Amino acid sequence: MVDFEYYNPAKIEFGADAIKQLPKLLQEAKVTNLLLVYSGDFVKTLGIFDYVKQTCESLQIRFFENGNVIPNPSIELVRELVQEGKQNGVDFVLAVGGGSSIDTAKATALGIPYQGDVWDFFEKGIQPESVLPIGVISTLPASGSETSNAAILSNQEWKLGFEDNRLIPQFAIMNPQYTLGLPAFQTAAGVADILSHLLERYFSDVRNTDVTDYLIEGAVQALLVNGKKVIAHPDDLAARAEIQWLAVIAHNNLLDTGRIGDWGSHRIEHELSGQYGITHGEGMAIVIPAWVRYAAGIKPWKLAQLSNRVFHTDLFHYSEEESARILADELEQFFRGLGLRTRLEELEIDETHFAEMAKRATRNGAVGHYLKLDADKFVEVLKLA
Repeated sequence: MVDFEYYNPAKIEFGADAIKQLPKLLQEAKVTNLLLVYSGDFVKTLGIFDYVKQTCESLQIRFFENGNVIPNPSIELVRELVQEGKQNGVDFVLAVGGGSSIDTAKATALGIPYQGDVWDFFEKGIQPESVLPIGVISTLPASGSETSNAAILSNQEWKLGFEDNRLIPQFAIMNPQYTLGLPAFQTAAGVADILSHLLERYFSDVRNTDVTDYLIEGAVQALLVNGKKVIAHPDDLAARAEIQWLAVIAHNNLLDTGRIGDWGSHRIEHELSGQYGITHGEGMAIVIPAWVRYAAGIKPWKLAQLSNRVFHTDLFHYSEEESARILADELEQFFRGLGLRTRLEELEIDETHFAEMAKRATRNGAVGHYLKLDADKFVEVLKLA
C-alpha cells in the first residue's frame, strides 16, 4: 500500500424526498445568483426544473438557466456559460443530469472567476485561484462526477480532463426514481461506465492492498448482479438505487486509497469519443476487453486475481494468462448482455485514425500505470478492439 491523503466533503442526499433538502442546501451555501445547467426536457418532465426555480424565488435567489448541454460536453457551450455567468454575477452552478451536465457545470465554475480562456485549465494544467461552488441533482448513474474532483471537456477532437479538489460538488441530490425513465441504452452505457471506473482502479501494481481489492471486487459483483436486473426489469427501483449508489462509490476516490490505478483504457476511449463522438460507456465496453486481452500476454497477475475472485476461474487449472483471457471474455459477455456493442467494426470504425489518436494521447509520454502504453502499444490495443 502506498501513502495517501483522502478528501471528499460532498454531502449526499439520497432517496425519494432528497430534493426537499435543496432549500436548506442553497441557504447553507449562501447563494445569491444561481445558474442551472442541464440537457433536454426530462428535467422539466420530472418536475426538477420547476422545483429549483420556485426554490430560488422563495429564497430570493436570482435564477438563470441553460439546457443546451450535449454528450461529450464541449468547450463552446462552456465559454458561453462563463460569459453569461460573469455578466450576471453567478456565484453557484447547479447541474441536473449525468456526467455531461456535471462536467459542464464544473468547467463553468472554473471559468467564471478566471480572466483567461477556460480551456487553459485542461490544455495547460493551470491551477485556478478560485472555483465557484457546485451542486448536483443526479438523474443518470454513470460518470460518478457527482462527488469526483475531475471534469472532462471536449474541444473538437481533443478530449481532456482536469482535476482539483475544489471541483468536488458541495452536495449531490440523488433520487433513484429519476432514473426510471432512462432509455435502455443510456442505462446500459451508465453501467459500463461505472464498471470501467472500478476496473481502472483495480488494475494496480501496488501490493498489499487487500482492503481496496476486496471492496472493488464486491462492488464489481454488486454491479454485475444489478446491471443484469435493471436491463431485464427496467422498473426495478431497488436495482436502480444500487446502481446509482455504485456510481458514486466507484468514483469518489475512496477506492483509490493506497493504490495507483491504471487509466490507460480511459485515455484510449477519450480518443475514440473525441474522434468519433461515441458514447463514453459504450466506448469503454469496447476498449476494456481489448485492453485486458492485450495485458493478459504482458502482465496478467492482477487480471487473473480478479478473474478468480469474481468469475471463479480456477488458478490451479488455468495459468495467469489463461485466467486473464477468461476475464476478457466474461467482461465482453456482460457488456453484450447489456445490449452494448463491444467491437469497433460494429460502429464502422476502422484503423484510419489509430496512429493520429495514439500520437495525440501520448504527446506527453506513455499512458497507463499498471501497463504503460506508448503510441505503438496504444495502436495495438485499438487493433484488438
